[in-house]
Amino acid sequence: MTVFTKKLTAAIPAMLLCASLTGVTTMSSAETTNPNAPVSLIEQWDKTFAESLKVDHRKVTFQNRYGITLVGDLYLPKDRGERKLAAIAVSGPFGAVKEQSSGLYAQTLAEQGFVTLAFDPSYTGESGGYPRNVASPDINTEDFSAAVDFLGLQKEVDRNRIGLLGICGWGGMALNDAAMDTRVKAVATSVMYDMSRAMGHGVGDGKDRYTTADRRAVLRYLNVQRWKDAANGTFVPGGHDIYVDDKGNVSAADRILPETLPANPNPVLKEFFDYYRMPRGFHPRSVNSTGAWNATMPLSFMNMPLLSYASEVTIPTLIVTGEKAHSRYFAEDAFKAIG
Repeated sequence: MTVFTKKLTAAIPAMLLCASLTGVTTMSSAETTNPNAPVSLIEQWDKTFAESLKVDHRKVTFQNRYGITLVGDLYLPKDRGERKLAAIAVSGPFGAVKEQSSGLYAQTLAEQGFVTLAFDPSYTGESGGYPRNVASPDINTEDFSAAVDFLGLQKEVDRNRIGLLGICGWGGMALNDAAMDTRVKAVATSVMYDMSRAMGHGVGDGKDRYTTADRRAVLRYLNVQRWKDAANGTFVPGGHDIYVDDKGNVSAADRILPETLPANPNPVLKEFFDYYRMPRGFHPRSVNSTGAWNATMPLSFMNMPLLSYASEVTIPTLIVTGEKAHSRYFAEDAFKAIG
């Protein structure tokens, strides 16, 4: 494991964060007539990890600036007393839901004395927004700020100690939000991806994969699919990791992970499969576990770089990546950009 830190003198007390149940909105059923309403609000424990006896848990809802209702899990240490606590918003990985690793991160941090909010991004999981299975560099960055709104309105929260934790593709979103939202006092990423770079330039072996010609070929491929979607009045699913061969031919899978592993799979594919498709990590609401994003979803990421203002992240910053992670170069370059 490799850890990069920036401006970290106050990072540990400022990083791990709080919210109370006063003013928390909970619902037992979702409005099906409102496309921005929650898709579901499951009250029973349906996580991929065991419930902690040291932590109180509540299902909560809150809105982002676009009117989309997000659904989150609020974790509070049972021994919190009456003191104000720091708060942290947690999301990711890209295509996962709060019942998977982000919830485990959140609950584990709550066991250490912090109150945390793991949430489903817009258009995914239990959160509202249609069409489903869409990601957006703008809206998903806003989702983090909406989580800050929610946490900051709780009476137990010290507004000077609200931070973000972004996992995998949400690491880039967290850094992007930290560059914009001055209310965020600390930010951390875990094995981050910059999804605009991943989709716009391809994920290679420690470096970008696409040539300029490859990138243009991918854009043509996606826009042909857009014509088809417009003609049919519907969206088809498709993998967001798009391949270009030596002759410029473009191809993409129709789902993120296969039903079964091929013989001698790529080690990275096997690691993803062993979590998202196996009982340890499978969840029926997870895009990674059950299907794919909308096929044209990469278009906005390809044209809107997430970390354009990374140099303006001036708060305590913690960037953690794997020593042998194929995505390590995203973390290293983000660390350099923050300066």
